[in-house]
Amino acid sequence: MIVLLTNDDGIYAEGIQTLGEALLQDEDVDLYFAAPDRERSATGHAITMHRPLRAEEIKFYHNSALKGWSINGTPSDCVKLAVEYLLPQKPDLVISGINRGSNLGTDILYSGTVSAAIEAAILGIPGMAVSLTEHKNPDYRFAANFILRLIKTLHECNMQENTLLNINVPGNSRKDIAGVSITRLGMRQYQNAFQERIDPRGKKYYWLAGEAVDNLDSEAEDTDVWAIDNSYISITPVHFDLTDYNLLREMKKIKWKI
Repeated sequence: MIVLLTNDDGIYAEGIQTLGEALLQDEDVDLYFAAPDRERSATGHAITMHRPLRAEEIKFYHNSALKGWSINGTPSDCVKLAVEYLLPQKPDLVISGINRGSNLGTDILYSGTVSAAIEAAILGIPGMAVSLTEHKNPDYRFAANFILRLIKTLHECNMQENTLLNINVPGNSRKDIAGVSITRLGMRQYQNAFQERIDPRGKKYYWLAGEAVDNLDSEAEDTDVWAIDNSYISITPVHFDLTDYNLLREMKKIKWKI
């Protein structure tokens, strides 16, 4: 199995390297990296059009078995360039992560981590986005080994080409994780999203911050937000077809005039 790893935290981030080392335990995995040369969090599905992309082949001195490219682009750029040009053949799976911090509910629309997995789905490749819901003292080892076990059972999921899995792993120790929950996306909104500050020259500027506010729907037990709040690993199948089929059916009933 050819696996491509990417992320939005940068190629030298601890999460992607820990995941890479875990996947190398599987002799059936032929592993490649293609990730941004620096942090590209919250870039969504941006792609680079107005400047050249550069891919520098890199070596991981702590583990010479890891091989890949550092790319001066977005996570989506990395997947697209790797699949269409850099890799010797099309990968069987693209994994984006392990991200430092969660990607839950509607946050996935902003996430570079999830967008990289969406790019894989667009290219007809099964994708995963993996996040650890811990910022301060992340320990990626349990999440990495969980993904190693998960990819061995992917054939049982019957994933469609245009679908990906959004996976969030609690930052708890293994003994405190309640289990695995198959979920739908919750709803995430933020209050006090911007902080007004003053620069050294006395001019105002604004810093994106905010506190997450989960609505009642997100408290339902089938959502990813609820699962993480209750110490479950959340696995959400995500489809990038944004069509509202209920409204589509209603609008087709209207006799439109031009």
